[in-house]
Amino acid sequence: MKLLLLFGNAAVGKMTVGQELMKLTDLRLFHNHMTIEPVLEVFGRFDTPAILRLRQVIFEEFAASDLPGMIFTFMWAFDSPEDWAYVESVKDIFRQRDPDTQFYHVELIAGRDTRIQRNATENRLQHKPSKRNIEASLNRMLKDDSRARLESNPGEIPFEHYLRLDNTHLPADEAARIIKAYFGL
Repeated sequence: MKLLLLFGNAAVGKMTVGQELMKLTDLRLFHNHMTIEPVLEVFGRFDTPAILRLRQVIFEEFAASDLPGMIFTFMWAFDSPEDWAYVESVKDIFRQRDPDTQFYHVELIAGRDTRIQRNATENRLQHKPSKRNIEASLNRMLKDDSRARLESNPGEIPFEHYLRLDNTHLPADEAARIIKAYFGL
């Protein structure tokens, strides 16, 4: 089993790169809004415990499957010990089922101006209904930028299989090809 953790700031292109990477590999995509959007629809608000429980079920069932691997996209607050622990807890689910699970870590980075443009792309709005109010989405993005450090410091990520990729000027399909080649997926 393979688990590729694809993380980065809001609107950096995680889902779109993940979609392209899924086309190039045998990995399945589980982007974070696949659990956020249904919870928003049912509860009418962001309910973290419900989102995390839904993700837990998906991780457990996927880890127990015979599928070759998953791409999971999310935002990681590097200044939050809880986020570091969460990453390890997700990896533990896969380790428990298959101690030989291979983990890959890809951090996408892009400048704020690029992320502001990407905040309103057709693909993003199609797959993330909560982003369709562009002004509110932009305000959340800027608030996230001020509340947490969502880009790692150089040398901070200690994992063996790690790639930091500046995709400011890369189309998603090219970023996916770079990731595939880098890890030999």
